[in-house]
Amino acid sequence: MGRKKKSNEGIKEPKMQGYIAGAGEVVEERIASTLQENFMPYAMSIILSRAIPEIDGFKPSHRKLLYTMYKMGLLGSVRTKSANIVGQTMKLNPHGDAAIYDTMVRLSRGYEALLHPFVDSKGNFGKFYSRDMAWAASRYTEAKLDPICNELFNDIDKDTVDFVDNYDNTLKEPTLLPAAFPSVLVNANTGIAVGMASSICSFNLEEVCRTTIGLLKDPEFDIMSTLIAPDFTGGAQIIYDRQVIENIYKTGRGSIRLRGRYTYDKFANCIDILSIPQTTTSEAIIEKVIELVKQGKIKEIADIRDETGIDGLKITIDLKRSTDPDKLMRKLYKMTSLEDSFSCNFNVLIAGTPKVMGVRELLNEWSAFRIECVRRRTYYDLHKKQDRLHLLQGLEKILLDIDKAIRIIRHTEEESMVVPNLMEGFDIDEVQAEYVAEIKLRHLNREYILRHTNDISQLEKDIAELESILGSKKKIKSIIIKELENIIKKYAQPRRSMIIYSDDIVDDEEVEEVPDYAVNLFYTKEGYFKKITPLSLRMGGEQKLKEGDEILEHFETTNNTDLIFFSDRQQAYKTKAPVFADTKASVLGDYIPSKLGFDEGESSVYMIPTKDYKGHVFFFFENGKAAKVTLEAYATKTNRKKLTGAYSDKDKLAAIVYVQDDDTDILLRSSSGRMLIFRASDLMTKTSRNTQGVALMKLKKGHRVISAAVYEEGMLKTPEHYRAKTIPSMGQLPRTDETGEQISF
Repeated sequence: MGRKKKSNEGIKEPKMQGYIAGAGEVVEERIASTLQENFMPYAMSIILSRAIPEIDGFKPSHRKLLYTMYKMGLLGSVRTKSANIVGQTMKLNPHGDAAIYDTMVRLSRGYEALLHPFVDSKGNFGKFYSRDMAWAASRYTEAKLDPICNELFNDIDKDTVDFVDNYDNTLKEPTLLPAAFPSVLVNANTGIAVGMASSICSFNLEEVCRTTIGLLKDPEFDIMSTLIAPDFTGGAQIIYDRQVIENIYKTGRGSIRLRGRYTYDKFANCIDILSIPQTTTSEAIIEKVIELVKQGKIKEIADIRDETGIDGLKITIDLKRSTDPDKLMRKLYKMTSLEDSFSCNFNVLIAGTPKVMGVRELLNEWSAFRIECVRRRTYYDLHKKQDRLHLLQGLEKILLDIDKAIRIIRHTEEESMVVPNLMEGFDIDEVQAEYVAEIKLRHLNREYILRHTNDISQLEKDIAELESILGSKKKIKSIIIKELENIIKKYAQPRRSMIIYSDDIVDDEEVEEVPDYAVNLFYTKEGYFKKITPLSLRMGGEQKLKEGDEILEHFETTNNTDLIFFSDRQQAYKTKAPVFADTKASVLGDYIPSKLGFDEGESSVYMIPTKDYKGHVFFFFENGKAAKVTLEAYATKTNRKKLTGAYSDKDKLAAIVYVQDDDTDILLRSSSGRMLIFRASDLMTKTSRNTQGVALMKLKKGHRVISAAVYEEGMLKTPEHYRAKTIPSMGQLPRTDETGEQISF
């Protein structure tokens, strides 16, 4: 709700020049009403008049541009300056020259964004696969309509589509173009409206036409048999998954995986990337590769450069010696946009309503549209021939007595009576008489009249044929099929996108080759981690620690080891020892929460190194419960680095202990001073990570479990005194004669 209206009661309006009554007042308005009155019309305008294509395959901006070029006579003629075309298009399209020129660029042959461009261009029109290769200004480039536009405009002057006034009511423009082939699927089209979008991938012209022919002959035709997969102008490779393609064909939604195509030059030891996915640019790929090289994630590349030229796209990657090019490309597919996805959303305006359709439904809608175009064209031709026949039938009657016609005209005193006198003299109507009266004197001979009246029998046959076409939907479909077959002969071209099957793709799950050598891993109470080689450890002297910190864990292992760090917020962070650089005892080490990107305020509490994920993790809670979870529960198949729900959050964690052997003894201690020793095998393994576990240590009110550790020989003088006979157990207080080593947790 807006602000309340201020009261002006008792205030006289000043009488001054230029005063506007009510100026400056704050008027109360409902937000819902404002949105409905102002935003909704804008949203509908974007949807209906700008962003979403119609069944002919064009948005209004495309249609206005192409129709302007058609009216300029640029179909099959010489080119004209692009600036001239842009200026003329402004009569139909009320936008600036830059927006109109951008539209023309995207439809041009030079830009290479369409399988079958509609604009035959000359000059620099940029490239769709380059972000930085800008097109030249419109005053420098030239254009005309491509020959395929004949199939868009052939019947436009035969009342095949409706025409409406332009924005200032000075010209007429078509609401649709009578496209003779399903251009809505042949050329890619994307647009973002308000609350919806459209993203239509391109298909091979011949495949689309064959599929349309099949559907016209049989509504149950198997479209997968002729429409193999999309076909992108940039080429690339389509990773074919039949189930995904079927779903896109059925629903109009889905995602198609694309990857670039490359060749390897053995002599130059370089990879040439010759095509990339439609959704990326060469600059984006090069920048990402450079970034990966700087980060040290890719070490096989010596140099990368853009060698795009007159022959088309080319990105060259120089390799270091002994590099496997195929293995490197598999890595680049995973780490860059050389492999990407094209999201399909076949949203098309049908009779002014946006509708998402599958391929079958979309082609059926186009067929219905084209049937109506052919019907209207046939009706137009029929009336033209009927009118012509009617005139010739009047001319035929003149053949009976040409001298009589001349006599009637010569003896008619007033010009206005010539037509009535001819009507009366030959029993013809006004239209026929008008036609006869307009014949030149030189044509009033038997040869001229016989030549024209001989067309009557052919016209009668043509009219009968046209009437039969109008009365038979099957004949109309046959005409459309014949037109589609002719289009295939004239404009068909081989597929550009290569199809590869997902089952044939070698998907490397190889671990990056890293040197394996002996290391010592140290983890401190404050969350610091060090990886030190045995030699460095022997020569390094005393361990440097933060004030008040201490080493909690020390493991002797090798460099190829997985590391799991548990946090105080029931999360586990997975990484590998090679991620950390070798260091010395004289440094603090890496701060784990910062190194692994912990959440704000989150702390690390325990570390487990493992190679085979064997053994169990024990989680001890302050309430005396304990959970035994197999370490395999943390061995995810994917490369997830963060696992939520690593352990239960029902009570506060007291300690974590990792054991590899179920015969291991574990020592617990409570705040009351009691101690309890139990065998790891005494607890049952739980299947879920966030289990609450079972009661292990009985506690008196106000007390809690404070520590747990693997029991080692010699820690207690009489360990049997503290060993639990049954679980749960309260444990035992220390004996007075206990003289064992000091217990450290």
